[in-house]
Amino acid sequence: MSLAGVSCLVTGAGGFLGQRIVRLLLEEEEALAEIRLLDKAFSSEALGRFGKFQGKTEVKILEGDIRDVSLLHRACQGVSLVIHTASIIDTLGLVEKQLLWEVNVTGTQLLLEVCVRCNVQHFIYTSTIEVTGPNCRGDPIFSGDEDTAYESISKSPYARSKRLAEDSVLKADGQVLKDGGMLMTCALRSMYIFGEGCPFLQGHLDKCLLNKNVYLRFSRKEALVNPVYVGNIAWAHVQAAKALQVPQKAKHIRGQFYYISDDTPHMSYADLNYELTRELGFGIEPRLPMPLTMLYYFSLLLEIMSFLLRPFVRYIPSTNRQLVTLLNTPFTFSYRKAQKDFGYVPRHTWEEAKQRTGQWMASMVPQRRVYLKIKTA
Repeated sequence: MSLAGVSCLVTGAGGFLGQRIVRLLLEEEEALAEIRLLDKAFSSEALGRFGKFQGKTEVKILEGDIRDVSLLHRACQGVSLVIHTASIIDTLGLVEKQLLWEVNVTGTQLLLEVCVRCNVQHFIYTSTIEVTGPNCRGDPIFSGDEDTAYESISKSPYARSKRLAEDSVLKADGQVLKDGGMLMTCALRSMYIFGEGCPFLQGHLDKCLLNKNVYLRFSRKEALVNPVYVGNIAWAHVQAAKALQVPQKAKHIRGQFYYISDDTPHMSYADLNYELTRELGFGIEPRLPMPLTMLYYFSLLLEIMSFLLRPFVRYIPSTNRQLVTLLNTPFTFSYRKAQKDFGYVPRHTWEEAKQRTGQWMASMVPQRRVYLKIKTA
C-alpha cells in the first residue's frame, strides 16, 4: 500500500495530532505529490518541524477558518485525499456552544460539500470515543468493539457535535462527485490521546506542581480506560489513507467507523498521568477528593450555580456531571477491526510511548515551575 503521487489536505495540521500525521506523511518512503496544511494558525515551532522533515513532497501552508468556503475551495482544488482532524475539544464548556457547533459540525459539512465539488475521492475523519460514551448512567464497556451495543446518551455539547459531524461524514460516503467519480469516507474513533506536546498532560502537570508534586486524583483507580499514543493514532490515519487507495480494501472501509487504541495498559486517566512521570518522583493522591456520588452532586450544584449566574456573569465550573462520569467509568475498546480491515498495528510500544512522553514531561517541568511561580506571585 502506498500514497505515492497523492495530493493530500490535512485540516487541523498545526494541532497536537495534526502535526504528527503531517510528519508521518512527509516521512513516507514513496513521496506524496503535495501536502496542504490547513489550520487557523501555525506556531513557529510547528513550521520548523515541517521544514525539518520536508523532502520531495511539496508542502503548502494555508491559514484560515474551516468555515470559510472560499478557503476550503482553494485547499481542496486538485486534492484526492482529505484527513480532517480540525476540531474544538471542550469538555468543560469553555467555548460558546454556537462556536463549537459552527466549527465541529458546520465546518465538517461545508468541507464535505466542497470535497464533492472539487472531486476529492477519499475523506478520513478524526472522531472520538466520546461519540460512543460513556452515557449519563455511566454504563461501562470492557474491551468493546464496533458491534458492541450501547445506549449513547450524552448531554455534552462537545460529544454531540462530534457525533453529528461523524454522522455527516459517514452519510456522505457514496456521493457522486462533480466528475462522476465517488466519494469514499470513514471515521476513526480515537481513545484519549497522550504523547509529547499533549495540552491536557501539560495542564495536569501544572496542577501537580502546584500541589507539591502530587497529582490530583480525579478518577477512581478501577475506572479503567485505554488511552492511545499520538504516534499510533497518527499512524492509523496513514494506514487508513493507504488502504483507501486499494479498491479491494476500500470496499470494506468506506462508510465505516473504527475504534483506534493501542497496547497501552488499561488504567484510569489519573493513573496515566502518574505512570508517565513516576520516575521523576511525583506522587498521586490515594483517593477521590470526596465519594463519587457526592462528587457527582457537587458538580450538579456547580452547574446550577452557573445557570443562575448566567444573566449576570459567565461562570464556568471546574467540573461537571458529564466529566465526572467520563473520568470514572470503565471504558475500553479493541482495535481488532481496524487491524483486520486496513492493517492497523500500533507502530510504537507502550514502553516507547511512555519513555518519549515521560522525557517530554520531564523537560517541561523547569519551565512550567518558572511560569507558575510568576503566575502565582
